[in-house]
Amino acid sequence: MASHFDPAIPLAGHVAVVTGASSGIGLSVAEALAGAGAAVVVNYHSDNASADTLVDRIRADGGRAIAVGANVSDEAEVARLFDAAADAFGRIDILVANSGVQKDASIADMTLDDWNTVIGVNLTGQFLCAREAVRRFRTQPADRRPARSAGSIVTMSSVHEVIPWAGHINYAASKGGSRMFTRSLAQEVAADRIRVNAIAPGAIRTPINHDAWDGDEALEKLLRLIPYGRIGEPDDVARAAVWLASDAADYVTGTTLFVDGGMTLYPEFRDNG
Repeated sequence: MASHFDPAIPLAGHVAVVTGASSGIGLSVAEALAGAGAAVVVNYHSDNASADTLVDRIRADGGRAIAVGANVSDEAEVARLFDAAADAFGRIDILVANSGVQKDASIADMTLDDWNTVIGVNLTGQFLCAREAVRRFRTQPADRRPARSAGSIVTMSSVHEVIPWAGHINYAASKGGSRMFTRSLAQEVAADRIRVNAIAPGAIRTPINHDAWDGDEALEKLLRLIPYGRIGEPDDVARAAVWLASDAADYVTGTTLFVDGGMTLYPEFRDNG
């Protein structure tokens, strides 16, 4: 088991599966992993055109990538996603479980379908993908590993794994669950040399929260919650994902890396509350 870590291409020889990679944070993560040397499986649910465009861009830059459609809340489709990754590239070394949805409503108005859909994608989807990744990591020959670890899983959480969010209880519950899922899984598989970590983005400029940052008034209101004074960009999260997946973070497991400009620092208390 040898790792020839090169900071310039930290993921050379790796194969990464990125779920929900056709837009927003997932797209940026997939592109960054490819730029760091990994072959990337770009998972999408419905937007195959954007996924194909990303694959073409990665290949044009000399990288390797394929697009695979799959619903991460469906057990059979997750197995098919990982089969496609292994068939294309021979192995799997990194999972970034990024897929996520929001269906916002107050508790009195939230339907069971709203609840089940969000929990199904955001939490059950992470379980299904991580379970499949662990199974693959455990069976791959140790002497062919491109890294010191047997595999790396990065789950996409949110600042709302710790910040309550009225009107979004399904989303907050899914991310609170993701926090303990990540920590518990990391504890379980550490002896297998499998690392499991989470990234918790704050306000990131993506389509899912377009209304929160589009326009001067909305942006000014949002920035009151961000001590660092700017909204995050998808690339802020992507760079964190590359680091967590690489040998540079080999001794890091079971932690959540907050990429939030200080949003979790309770900015309302800056003036002593």
